[in-house]
Amino acid sequence: MKPVYNIFKIIISFLFITSTLQAQVDTSFAKKQLSYTDFIKQVKENNLEYAAEKFTVNLAEAEVENAKIIPDVEWTTEGSTNQKHMGNNLETGLNWTVELGGKRKARIDLAKSQVNLNKYLLQDFLRNLYYDASLQFLECILNKNILDVQLNSYKTLSNLAASDSIRYKLGDITLTDSKQSKLEAQFMLNEVYKAESEWKNSLTSLSLIMGKKQKDTLYTAYSTFSNFNRDFVLADLITTAQNNRADLQAALQTKNVSQKMLQLAKANRVMDLGINAGLQFNGKATNEEAPSPYHTGITAGVSIPLRFLNNRKGEVQTAQYSIQKAEVEYKQIELQIETEVTQAYQNYINTKKQMQQFSNGMLSNSKAILEGKIYSYKRGNTSLLEVLDAQRTYNDVQENYYQTLYSYCSALVKLERSVGIWDISF
Repeated sequence: MKPVYNIFKIIISFLFITSTLQAQVDTSFAKKQLSYTDFIKQVKENNLEYAAEKFTVNLAEAEVENAKIIPDVEWTTEGSTNQKHMGNNLETGLNWTVELGGKRKARIDLAKSQVNLNKYLLQDFLRNLYYDASLQFLECILNKNILDVQLNSYKTLSNLAASDSIRYKLGDITLTDSKQSKLEAQFMLNEVYKAESEWKNSLTSLSLIMGKKQKDTLYTAYSTFSNFNRDFVLADLITTAQNNRADLQAALQTKNVSQKMLQLAKANRVMDLGINAGLQFNGKATNEEAPSPYHTGITAGVSIPLRFLNNRKGEVQTAQYSIQKAEVEYKQIELQIETEVTQAYQNYINTKKQMQQFSNGMLSNSKAILEGKIYSYKRGNTSLLEVLDAQRTYNDVQENYYQTLYSYCSALVKLERSVGIWDISF
């Protein structure tokens, strides 16, 4: 009866140890799964940086309305009186500056070109936002996969530690081996905590980029990675990038803005014309030396500024240099795009080759080796050290696989960003 009682006690101890160890791992919190399609849609709709950036277009459009303003008509009035009975007088009139040389049209054209420039810059901001958001989404998946690797490894070692505790009580292994397996499980638990922290932090960043308040629920990323095996032709990608990249279009528009600035500078050199018209009301003069009756008068005139002190040469030179600078910058961006696309393409091809290595059975072989080592260890044919080495190898292979998968997906994201297209739906 006593041996049966001891076996029952050992089983209870095994269950207690296993449940106690696993209870320390807490991944239970409110989560909401999010597909990439829904995620990128919410980024575009709710990202606060993007929302703020869109106001640059609104501000530029408001400047168009400001550019349409014509000089206001000025009303002037002036009166005088004297103490020698010469009569009081009052003068009133209207003054208006007539802009010549097409200044108003040049201002409007410049403001409209600024609107188009800001629209291209906004498109480029969104292109980079999609890139950053996609990497954050992939990082969440990577961190979750790493956590699963560590958690599964911990469960394996904790079960092994519980089993070794029973085997020690049965006299099958030494106390040292029993303590060693328990120590390894505790060490792995720390790795689980670390991986769990990184995963939750990445989920927090995911909420931030979506413009969502975290409250009590975190969004979690998931993907089937079914749309990443793509074939591209480098020459076609470069041509597409030169046609699609918003930053290149912005550089071209910058040249246009500089040309509009030059037109405005030249228009500003043309003198404006001031015209005025008014009435004079003169009171009755009762002075004995020069009496005069009440009378009125009409005045009209023009004013022309003399530009010999300010011919605005500097404004014209600034606009001319801006055009030359914009042309050089356009060529630089064009060359940079070709380089970025080429590098991104090569990186994608290389990471694609790395992914193919895992289709040769690396994961399945390392798992089979670990299971074989554990099986042999439980029968006393293998040392604990060999089991731990097999476990670490299996962990490294899994982590390397998920890291390579992340690099592969990131390479595609970077390639599409460099080309200026976005048809990813993983």
